Amino acid sequence: MDWFVGVLSLLCCFVLYYRHLQSKKTCKEEPTEWPLLGHLFGMIADLRRPDYHDWATVVLAGTRYNFPAHAGLTGVRYFVTCDPSNVRHIFTSNFLNYPKGEEFGQIFDVLGNGIFNADGESWQRQRAKSQLLMAGPRFRVFSARCGRDKIGLPVVPFARAMDDVLATVILRHIIPPACWRLMYRYELGPEKKMAVARRTIDQFAADMIAKRKSEHNLCGESVSESSDMLSSFISNGDASDEFLRDTAVNLLLAGRDTTGTALSWFFYLLCKNPRVEQRILDELAPIAATKMLATANDMVVFDVGELSNIVYLHAALCECLRLYPPVPFLHKAAAAGDVLPSGHEMKAGDKILIYSYSMGRMEGVWGMDCMELRPERWLADDRKLRYEPSYKFMAFNAGPRTCLGKEVAFTQMKVVAAAVLWNFAVEAVPGHVVEPKLSIILHMKNGFAVALKRRNFPSVHG
Repeated sequence: MDWFVGVLSLLCCFVLYYRHLQSKKTCKEEPTEWPLLGHLFGMIADLRRPDYHDWATVVLAGTRYNFPAHAGLTGVRYFVTCDPSNVRHIFTSNFLNYPKGEEFGQIFDVLGNGIFNADGESWQRQRAKSQLLMAGPRFRVFSARCGRDKIGLPVVPFARAMDDVLATVILRHIIPPACWRLMYRYELGPEKKMAVARRTIDQFAADMIAKRKSEHNLCGESVSESSDMLSSFISNGDASDEFLRDTAVNLLLAGRDTTGTALSWFFYLLCKNPRVEQRILDELAPIAATKMLATANDMVVFDVGELSNIVYLHAALCECLRLYPPVPFLHKAAAAGDVLPSGHEMKAGDKILIYSYSMGRMEGVWGMDCMELRPERWLADDRKLRYEPSYKFMAFNAGPRTCLGKEVAFTQMKVVAAAVLWNFAVEAVPGHVVEPKLSIILHMKNGFAVALKRRNFPSVHG
């Protein structure tokens, strides 16, 4: 009987201590902090939530935009923030003290020493080279058949491998480094997919580099004549195979899914906001009428130059990127001790997650209507585009590491969005569940099932 009393007493103590921990929370959704293991249980359990990004947003809103998370004795520790003042400090004011960090390079080792992982002089050299190449008149990021799987088409191994990498990298942020490295070495658990994916990606990159080298040897193109960035690096003749591999994989990650993902969310939002869709159609109508009058084809494709002054479409795309940034969070590390504008102290080696998804949904940052799709917030009184600082709108990173492909991405999105919207009515399939996938890239978990219906505008030819 004594043992029963003892167990009951321990259980009562456990319940009382749990209630004490719960009472210390500033936000009821905040994961419980346990002795020795910190937030580990909550960090692992919450990864299974279908609304993980929205849950993180609620936690950050309830903790005044900042949340120190740690997994106790495992050594996993992050400072999570969506505070614009902290972002400005980390990405601009004290930029040199907050590199990507060695551990990020290990977590995302599939990128090698490419520009995403690089810091210091290596990053500066690669960025300067990329800026020079992107300024060229024939710039293309990378030409390769590596798109996502399409209905009725065969599976693309590279695309599947990259999806597996992005999903596994999320887990590496939670699992202690020693554990996931051991699993990767022996190909256990989720790391088995990572190991297989790494081999697929390496082989794809090697094949593409060999193809580009062969084309270069046959054609003898100079840097100015090269049609894409990878070919331009090859034509220089001073790049190692390892550097070319890392560059290729980085370029593929940057250009493969980010723009496509943004457009998927854009059409999803328009399905829920017909007012915005109609405003875009009204804006496109004069250009479309002119094009239809000049040709006998009722299918309209817009040129880049024709869309340069289309501001409402641009504003609507900005709104989509605010609510659904292709990269929902960014990773930094403190090189030396520092105190953030929020008052939180950072020690050397501390890891920081900047949650851009949550920042776009904070009332204190974007106003009471922050959850609404309102392109008008991006328009000034003179109907021109309003500037928003990058530390507040982080869809293209911020500070010195602002995305070099920002203008290219906007150009691509506007051309595609304008052509699809003018020629087709995009309607979401009733009952189809749309929610973000837990990944480094903000994919739709179940894709976006739609029905396309050809629009019937009055013919301008009579």
